Amino acid sequence: MIFRRSRRHSRRRISPIPARVKPGSLALFPAGKPAEGSQPARNLSKPGATKRTSRRNNGRGPRQLSLIDSVPAPGPAPPPAQQTPSPEAQPATKPAESDPGTTEAPQAETMKREKPRRRETAESLASRQREISVSEFFTKNRHLLGFDNPQKALLTAIKEAVDNSLDACEEAGILPVLKVEIDQLAEDRFRIAVQDNGPGIVKAQIPKIFGKLLYGSKFHTLKQARGQQGIGISAAGMYGLLTTGKSIVVTSRTGPGKPAHYYEIQIDTRKNAPQVIADTVVEWEPQHGTRVEIELVGTYKKGRHSVDDYIRQTAIANPHAEIFYSFPGGAGTLQFPRASDNLPPEPRAIKPHPYGVELGVLIRMLKETSSRRLDLTLRRDFSRVSDRVAEEICAAAELRPGSNPHLIAVQEAERLYKAINSVKVMSPPTNCLSPIGEEQILSGIKKEIPAVFFTAVSRSPAVYRGNPFLVEVGMAHGGGLPADGLVDLLRFANRVPLQYQQSSCAVTKAVLSIDWRSYGLSQSKGALPTGPVVLFVHIASVWVPFTSESKEAIAAYPEITRELRLALQDCGRRLSTHIRARRREVEEEKKRSYIERYIPHIGIALREILGMSKPAEEELVVTLKDVLERSRSHEPIS
Repeated sequence: MIFRRSRRHSRRRISPIPARVKPGSLALFPAGKPAEGSQPARNLSKPGATKRTSRRNNGRGPRQLSLIDSVPAPGPAPPPAQQTPSPEAQPATKPAESDPGTTEAPQAETMKREKPRRRETAESLASRQREISVSEFFTKNRHLLGFDNPQKALLTAIKEAVDNSLDACEEAGILPVLKVEIDQLAEDRFRIAVQDNGPGIVKAQIPKIFGKLLYGSKFHTLKQARGQQGIGISAAGMYGLLTTGKSIVVTSRTGPGKPAHYYEIQIDTRKNAPQVIADTVVEWEPQHGTRVEIELVGTYKKGRHSVDDYIRQTAIANPHAEIFYSFPGGAGTLQFPRASDNLPPEPRAIKPHPYGVELGVLIRMLKETSSRRLDLTLRRDFSRVSDRVAEEICAAAELRPGSNPHLIAVQEAERLYKAINSVKVMSPPTNCLSPIGEEQILSGIKKEIPAVFFTAVSRSPAVYRGNPFLVEVGMAHGGGLPADGLVDLLRFANRVPLQYQQSSCAVTKAVLSIDWRSYGLSQSKGALPTGPVVLFVHIASVWVPFTSESKEAIAAYPEITRELRLALQDCGRRLSTHIRARRREVEEEKKRSYIERYIPHIGIALREILGMSKPAEEELVVTLKDVLERSRSHEPIS
């Protein structure tokens, strides 16, 4: 608000004019009413300043007066004036400390001095783009591989080395003999070593196998194997390098009379490439095999989820293997003897099944095939596709059997994909699987679990997404197992123990979905059954659908869940039969104790009543026991 003063009123003191508050606005004090305890406005300028100022202000335009009765609304500072008056024109008065305008002035000056941030351009953004190697990714996300805490890291490193050793021995047709050693160097530092009697590793392949992620021989083949992605052992060496700075040490010999190669390898995470620190030939006693040593930061604990429990479960699922285990603080080496001299059946690699191929993969296979006819491509590159099935697929897709697969467009490939899923194709062959078998399961659990009842079920192979799989379940009951605890659930995938993420695994969900009370066990809602039971559940497949790269839980596909339930229910019925038979035996024993307790008293009473002799009494007691035993067993009494 601006007030104009005439020349004749320039020397008259101006009384403060209260501001009129607009409706809906905020006011610190009511209009026209000064704050309690406040002093009336005073002229703080020097005597005569008003007179001089008014004289100088004549001819310069109207003078502005600020009203401070209402609180200004918060907002950005007003823009600075275009012209700055000279120092002589500045009033000599100082603003009161309670004036809110005095705190906003420095902020406005600060905002005026700040320079606007320079924005990025397309060129500057493009200059920072670069390729990210898989090693760099897993260096920052090592929890995806199972190295998220020291205890789990120690277990994962040993597990990856043991899996590779068992696979190598079985592929070479050698009964595995493994040595697992854990040496504690400091409170949180360990050196682990895993040695096998396998076929060894060729010298040129050693740096790539242990110093490069995603390098292996099993990813592109469809057959059962413990390893799948070519990440495990090289990731364990990478974790050791990150935590201790030490290289992974590998010693390998491929046969008698051949040199033993000693390597110290580190992984270049920027290039995902191995760096060979040492490469020498050493004296080594074994005739063939491989020894891997890794120094890392970890935590050693006993009990569940420990290395000790992993070794025990590995011995159960692999009864054909002999394992020597040395752990920190142990008095010696713990031996898990071999329970069977029979190697598991050797799995055969198969071609992909049409039902398990997605559209993008089908387009790639059509572009890369060596055949020049579509029907030949379907027969040669897929399993279970005969001449008749290939003709039906081509007819359903409205494509000529003699079409060149390299020239098929995306729309035609999509029709072909839909036609494949509409035609009935035989299930894939199951010789790509290597199940443990019922006899081997019983041998393994009898060797390690103190129970009195054992049973095992091996289901027929089934298919999920075109991948064959097989479910096996073993069960142990009674004996020295705790009767008041939850069921001990042992989960396995391709003979490898799964010790973490139990609640998110398809095996656990299948166990929880069954009413175990109908099989003689007590069970709370949403919990595992209670009783002296150990459940052994194994899934064998050419491609196990793990929920993460750490391979700790199995995805709950409907086909897998169904097979798990059927196998568990079969074992449950056998357990129920055993429990009922056991209860009958207990009742029979109880009745027998009654007979043995009261028959002699009956003999004494009859002797006193009938006046029988002592030998006659004893003969009568024997006769009565025999009659009661036969009547209870439903045998004819002569």
